[in-house]
Amino acid sequence: MRRRPRWTDGNAVELLENGEAFFPAVFDAIRNARHEVLLETFILFEDQVGLALHAALLEAAQRGVQVDVMVDGYGSPDLSAEFTGSLRAAGVRLRSFDPSWRLFGRRFNVLRRMHRKIVVVDGETAFVGGINYSADHLADFGPQAKQDFAVRLRGPVVETIRRFAIAAIRGGARGERPVPRPRLPPPRTEGPVRAMLVTRDNLEHRADIERQYRAALRAARHSVIIANAYFFPGWRLLKELRRAARRGVDVRLILQGTPDMPIVKTAASLLYDHLLRDGVHIHEYCDRPMHGKVAVVDDDWATVGSSNLDPLSLALNLEANVVLRDRGFAAQLRERLQHLIRHSCEEVQPEPAPRWRLWVRMRSYFVLRFVQRFPLWARGLPVHRPTLQRVDTPPSDPPGAAAVRPSR
Repeated sequence: MRRRPRWTDGNAVELLENGEAFFPAVFDAIRNARHEVLLETFILFEDQVGLALHAALLEAAQRGVQVDVMVDGYGSPDLSAEFTGSLRAAGVRLRSFDPSWRLFGRRFNVLRRMHRKIVVVDGETAFVGGINYSADHLADFGPQAKQDFAVRLRGPVVETIRRFAIAAIRGGARGERPVPRPRLPPPRTEGPVRAMLVTRDNLEHRADIERQYRAALRAARHSVIIANAYFFPGWRLLKELRRAARRGVDVRLILQGTPDMPIVKTAASLLYDHLLRDGVHIHEYCDRPMHGKVAVVDDDWATVGSSNLDPLSLALNLEANVVLRDRGFAAQLRERLQHLIRHSCEEVQPEPAPRWRLWVRMRSYFVLRFVQRFPLWARGLPVHRPTLQRVDTPPSDPPGAAAVRPSR
């Protein structure tokens, strides 16, 4: 029987914008851990950020903290034997989700990735968002530095997130026996925020995150702001966006104007005419690549997490968002997104040339037919039970294979 996500009361939440706020908060929490650290991430690179995380995890493990780390085998393919070996020597249980080797320099296991970004420390503090452990989440990285968001959570929802993270690694890797978990006191009431962990998988929770978005859009009365890196949602979510705008809700999208992958903007732009005709405002973020996956609806609904609004996140990848009900947090997130709209975005205008109108309408029609059918097609794509492999050394690659750094 499928378990529905549940609200928990009594939580505190803090918005963390970009790596400058996120990394110090996470590293400080790990350095102060007393019992347990659980960490899941899509990308962990062996750069200045990855090495700082490595140092914090190593120090925690050496003083007796139980540390479990799971990275994605596609997103984090090139960790050195020295990097992984020192962690394991200190007692860190490091696992790779569905690893595989490269062929002619490329990895082809792109489907159904573990795309979550979760940290839980001592059952007291949790972090959820879209920020990976790589230097391109810091402003000094340059023009390709990513704009992104995460949250730090305290309160009863942390126990929900902890149970989820433990279940994800339960049983360990192949040939590894389950280990006893620290017995921790339940988190205390910390604040006024209602919070809910919402995940997506390929078994029981295929559409839970999308369902939360659609419900919020149906209930919207005056404003919606969605900032999303990779925007090509399904038919039902598009329909709710259009309906909200048509009934007078101020619906605004913040999408990539200077994308890390050109196809991202091309795909999203295929939907522009369809959305603009119904009154949806589209703003392209042009300072640097937009990597956020956040939304705020009306006065008290918000979500922050790892899920994009595209076929990979909505129909294939393993994702995790938190949904939050709190006027203060919603106001803070709305203000930050409005700041981006005012200072860093260009609003997309309807296509002005009448001679192209028929072509635009035809293109829009066929694109919408595609997004209408994609969820059915996705179920026909290859499905397997991913392996969770203990990391001793990276999976071996054919000679001459070159590294290809993923993004998302």
